[in-house]
Amino acid sequence: MNDVHNETRTRLLAENWRMRELPGFMGLAGPLWTRREDAGWVYGLLCEARHLNPAARAHGGALMTLLDHAISTVAWEASDRAACVTLQMDTQFQGAVREGQFAQARAQVTHRTGSLIFLRGEVHADEQPVLLAQAILKVFPGAR
Repeated sequence: MNDVHNETRTRLLAENWRMRELPGFMGLAGPLWTRREDAGWVYGLLCEARHLNPAARAHGGALMTLLDHAISTVAWEASDRAACVTLQMDTQFQGAVREGQFAQARAQVTHRTGSLIFLRGEVHADEQPVLLAQAILKVFPGAR
């Protein structure tokens, strides 16, 4: 871990971000950062060398993983914490994230039917849009 990453981690903690070491794939892709906002939760990823592709930018799959986590967590909360799975996620990349930048993901429900939740999500870094997505998740009532 270099000094820039340590300084960024210190700043994030001062801004009420919490670092989460999660089990499963998100634990490998992270660490994930979280912070409560008025409208819900925001999720973050501090881009480190291990998140980069050969072009020295955050791998698209890493950013999609971050956004899928944000979207699925919002769906989980909207469905009274029932299990949800992503059926479809359409993404559009708008920019890139470099090492040392902090990517932030937000999502919101746009529509809901009986067992489907439609959401919109976005990732920003330095207040610039990086990734936009629309997703459909299926809810499994009674499953946790």
